[in-house]
Amino acid sequence: MPYFDAASSLPLHPVARQALLAALDEGWADPARLHREGRRARLLLDAAREAAAEAVGCRPDELVFTPSGTRSLHTGIAGALAGRRRAGRALVVSAVEHSAVLHAAGAHEAGGGTVVRVPVDRTGRVDAAAFGAALRESGSPEGGTALACLQSANHEVGTEQPVEEVAGACADAGVPLLVDAAQSLAWGPVPGRWSLLAASAHKWGGPGGVGLLAVRKGARFAPPAPADERESGRSPGFADLPAIVAAAASLRAVRAGADTEAARLRALVDRVRAEVPALVPDVEVVGDPVRRLPHVVTFSCLYVDGEALLHALDRTGFSVSSGSSCTSGTLTPSHVLRAMGVLSEGNVRVSLPPGTAETDVDAFLAVLPEAVREVRDGLRAPSSAPAGRAGAGGGQGGGGEGEGNGGPKAAAPGREAALTVDSRGKRCPIPVIELAKVIDRVPVGGTVLLLADDEAARLDVPAWCEMRGHEYLGVRGHTYRVRRTA
Repeated sequence: MPYFDAASSLPLHPVARQALLAALDEGWADPARLHREGRRARLLLDAAREAAAEAVGCRPDELVFTPSGTRSLHTGIAGALAGRRRAGRALVVSAVEHSAVLHAAGAHEAGGGTVVRVPVDRTGRVDAAAFGAALRESGSPEGGTALACLQSANHEVGTEQPVEEVAGACADAGVPLLVDAAQSLAWGPVPGRWSLLAASAHKWGGPGGVGLLAVRKGARFAPPAPADERESGRSPGFADLPAIVAAAASLRAVRAGADTEAARLRALVDRVRAEVPALVPDVEVVGDPVRRLPHVVTFSCLYVDGEALLHALDRTGFSVSSGSSCTSGTLTPSHVLRAMGVLSEGNVRVSLPPGTAETDVDAFLAVLPEAVREVRDGLRAPSSAPAGRAGAGGGQGGGGEGEGNGGPKAAAPGREAALTVDSRGKRCPIPVIELAKVIDRVPVGGTVLLLADDEAARLDVPAWCEMRGHEYLGVRGHTYRVRRTA
C-alpha cells in the first residue's frame, strides 16, 4: 500500500532500527554516572550528538536533544525571548509557520508581547526584504525585536523559504533567527547565519519522541524554568538514549544518499505537478514550482470535499493528507492555505517517501481521476465546462440544495439582474457548487449574491471566480457578490 504522507512522518529507517536495538543493550544506563555502564552510555550520547551536529552544521556543544520537534520549537522560542527581554518584546514570524510556532507566538502575545506576522505570496514564500523590514531596531519607541522565526520549507505545500537572505538581514539587525528545519534537514543543512534551529527525528525515519535544538554560541538564551543539569539545562529529564542514538544514525544515513534521492523524487513530483491538471478538470497546483522540497506536491480540486477525497484515495490504497477545512472537523481551512489565498477545496498533499517507485506514481495518477469524479458525483457538482460556463453542466439540477426557501430569487424589476443563493450552515464545497449551478441563470453582467458562513468560502469563492472567468466583487459579512462576465 503506497504511503504518500512522508511530510507527516516516516516509518523507522532500517539503520535506525539496528541502532535502536543495539543501544537498548548498551545505552540503558544514566550517562551522567561515572561507573562503566554510565561511561558507556555517555560515549553513545556523545557520538550521537557529534553525528547530529555535523548534519546540522553546528558544534556538538551547541546541540541538545529534546522529547520532540514541538518541544524544541517551544523551548527555543521561550529561551530566546527570555534571553533577549532587554532588547524588546517583539517576535517576528511568517504567516505560514508550523502551528507549534504559532501557538508559542500566541502565548507570547497573551503574555503582553508583540507578534509581527509577515505575509506570503500565492506560492507560500515570504519576501526577504519584507521580512527584514519587519525587524525593529532595539530601542525604537515601539520596542525592539527579540526573535525572528522562519521555517526552512513549508510543511503543507513544500515551498522553500529564503532563509539565507533572511538570516543575513536578521544578523545585520542584531536579531537572532530560529529556523524550523523539520521538513528540510533530511535533504541538507540550512544555509545562512541563523542562531537557533529545531528539527524532529520522525520526519527523516528516526524514532518519534526525539527532537533537536541547536543554539549557536553568542545567541542569548535563558532556558525556561524549571531546568536541571542535563542537556545544558535546555531539556530537563532523563534522555531516551536508545532513541537518540537511532535518530542520529538514521539522519546520517539519509543524508548520505540525499542528493541522489532528491533528484529522483523531484522528477516524480514534476510528473504529478504536470499530469494532475491534465487528468483532472478544475485543479489548482499550489506552492512554488521550482523553489520547493523535492518530494512534496500539493493540489486542490474544485467541487470536492477534502475528507471524502482522502477516504476515496485510501480505499484505492494511497495514504495522503490534506489542508482542507473539512478534513479537520473545523470550518476554517489550514492557516497555510489561508495565508496563501489559494483554493482550499479538495486539497491533497502528496509527499513521497525515499524509495518511492515510479510504478506507484503511475498507479496514483491512474486512480486519482476516478476518485475525484466519484466525490464530485456524490456532491452533485456541475460538470466541468469552459471558463465562464461553470453552471452549464448542472443547470438541469436547478439550484440543488439552494432551491426552495433558500433558493435563487430574481432581483426586483428595474434593478441589476441578480440572484440570491442562501448556503448558510453548509460547508464548502457546497456553497461554491450552488454558486456554479446558478451563475448562468443571470445575464452577462448580472450578479449572484451567495450567502455562506463557512470560512473556507473566503478562499474558495474568489478562487472559483478566477478559475471560471467571473468577477469577484467582494464580501460583506457573509454575503459574497459575484458578477457573471462571460
